[in-house]
Amino acid sequence: MITLQIDGKTVTVQSGTNVLEAALQNGIYIPHLCHHPDLPDIGSCRLCLVEVEGREGVVPSCKLMAEEGMVIRTDSPEISHLRQLSMELILAAHPEDCSTCPKYGRCELQTLIQYMGTSATRMHTRVKGFTRDERNPLLIHDMNRCVLCGRCVRACQDLRGVGVLQYNQSNMETYIGTLHDKLLKDVDCRFCGACAEVCPTGTIRDLINYTPTEKRDTLIPCQATCPAHTDVPRYVRYAKEGKFEEATAVIHEKLPFPECLGRVCAHACETKCRRGDVNEAVSIRNIKRYVAEHAENVLWKKNSKRLPATGKKVCVVGGGPAGMTAAFYLAKQGYAVTLKEAYPKLGGQMQYGIPSYRLPREVVDREAAYLTEFGVTVETNCRVDHPKELLDQFDAVILAVGTHQGVRLPMTGSNLQNVLLNTDFLRNASMGLPTGMGDKVIVLGGGNVAFDCARTAKRLGAQEVHVACLEKREAMLADDEEIEQAQEEGIEVHPGQTFEAICGETAVTGVKFCNVKSFTFDENRRAIIEKEENSEHEIAADTVIFAVGQRTDLAEDSGLERGRGNCIAADPEHFTTNISGIFACGDAIYGTKTVIQAVESGREIASVVDRYLGGDGDISEVLAPVEKPDPKIGKVEGFGDLSRAGEDFVPANDRQDNFNPISRGICDSSLCGEAARCLQCDLRFTITGSRLWSDYHTDKEA
Repeated sequence: MITLQIDGKTVTVQSGTNVLEAALQNGIYIPHLCHHPDLPDIGSCRLCLVEVEGREGVVPSCKLMAEEGMVIRTDSPEISHLRQLSMELILAAHPEDCSTCPKYGRCELQTLIQYMGTSATRMHTRVKGFTRDERNPLLIHDMNRCVLCGRCVRACQDLRGVGVLQYNQSNMETYIGTLHDKLLKDVDCRFCGACAEVCPTGTIRDLINYTPTEKRDTLIPCQATCPAHTDVPRYVRYAKEGKFEEATAVIHEKLPFPECLGRVCAHACETKCRRGDVNEAVSIRNIKRYVAEHAENVLWKKNSKRLPATGKKVCVVGGGPAGMTAAFYLAKQGYAVTLKEAYPKLGGQMQYGIPSYRLPREVVDREAAYLTEFGVTVETNCRVDHPKELLDQFDAVILAVGTHQGVRLPMTGSNLQNVLLNTDFLRNASMGLPTGMGDKVIVLGGGNVAFDCARTAKRLGAQEVHVACLEKREAMLADDEEIEQAQEEGIEVHPGQTFEAICGETAVTGVKFCNVKSFTFDENRRAIIEKEENSEHEIAADTVIFAVGQRTDLAEDSGLERGRGNCIAADPEHFTTNISGIFACGDAIYGTKTVIQAVESGREIASVVDRYLGGDGDISEVLAPVEKPDPKIGKVEGFGDLSRAGEDFVPANDRQDNFNPISRGICDSSLCGEAARCLQCDLRFTITGSRLWSDYHTDKEA
């Protein structure tokens, strides 16, 4: 340790610390612009000048190493004069447009101007005349704002080890650019954003504007858009390193069923992945699936929370993803949890709705077994119609009964023989029971469930399968992947169709349709449909499957207040129902959504019920080591053009007549390369933030 004196204050710092950092670390502000604690110093801005007792002249404090017994003065007439001159020279070539600048209020130069009270009026101002460069993804380069502090160059070269930014010259003006002013992608930029993070003026900045409170969600959108906020960058980094046990443990910090979700997650994370703006999004779901399938599941179990027994009992009604999640986390919190499931096996729609060619039942069963492993008592074939009676045995009841009742549209012929409901059809197919399906099937609806029905019908032997919906092709609710795979399997898709009538006397003979000219909703969400004139036509069929929605299947005398679509009326924040002590979550309160949303709803209600029963509501866990990632990511040739690893699907001819898994995920040789495509957006948040004069108690403030 070294002891020195700065402005009469005795400070102690680590050996090897420069005087500027010695001052800042001890609450003494010295103006600076080119200095950043994570970067090597160059002393170019000449703002951090100080005087050293016993030495002549002034010296940049960022280049002056602290020495034992050194006496430093940070202000004097000469220092002030030279600082003002340096700042005036900087401002002479900087636009005077603070109030309209995208970085207004977050600009270090702006705060320095305020601190020093500097004006550029004494200097001959000049306009650099650079064109703002918006050709690159994610970043804007606006060199008219550049003060040549060099932070971005040092961040790119020294902090990240990429080295694509350099000093260039044009018309006697020095600016920051790439070799021969190539696009960032063409010089192998890693798009890590370090240059924008350290830029003090907004010369290099993010293409998307955000407030300080929005910054993390904007710059790590994969984690922000995941309903469970899984730490995607962290587990992808572990995957790249081949540490599948650690990667799976990170996933388990938020998700109890990573293998299931690795196959059927709606992967909203990928729709917002910043890599997608460079070329293609990272295949996050397939990485999740791969690491979960290749982990031994030792680390997360070893580190899992297992709090002492509270002596209180909770009953969870419904063994789908929401109910299983709630039961899993409440058991970890020390509650005696009983889960009652109406059907023979756990899983809910993962077991009885999503077809097994998408989600093999052995995967569901394997991950459902985690519940009993962590102490949950499971009672299957146990339907609950009067949940209030459970309060005689339990301290709290959670209803996670899902939406297992299909919707039958009130149209001509809807009650004919062989008119089926999506939920019944898929459940019977999953359980190996008769479905009532014939040879020619029409599925009414355009969502993923409609295609689950159609593709299941094809596998059960239907000779002809059609899917019809109101929406035009580009507006269909099903994933493009689902639609395309169905068409590959020979299923005919008819977008933009009204359902006029189901034909037949006693049994289905076909469906009449009209072409839709336009389809919108009014302010009350009522459909407004304009038909094409003289477009009525009929498609022959012997089976119709309604796949236009699902409802909660509750007994009429359950005592629960209902909301829209027969959902359980529950407070959206506290999950409370009209019966004290009974809570509800998942599809049962908001309608049919995704597995990942159900999991997050289960997590939220577990926290709420824990607080209700006297706990602190903290269900968080750290199951894998939290390691500081290496900031030096290095240059990778052709990084911007690295293509996304394709998911390996079984050919249509080999999959359309059976329920074997249709996806093999990504192969062993692709996993590391796919994980390495990640931009590691979270590295931005390992960079030390800017320190402004207003953060310090100085004489200037007084």
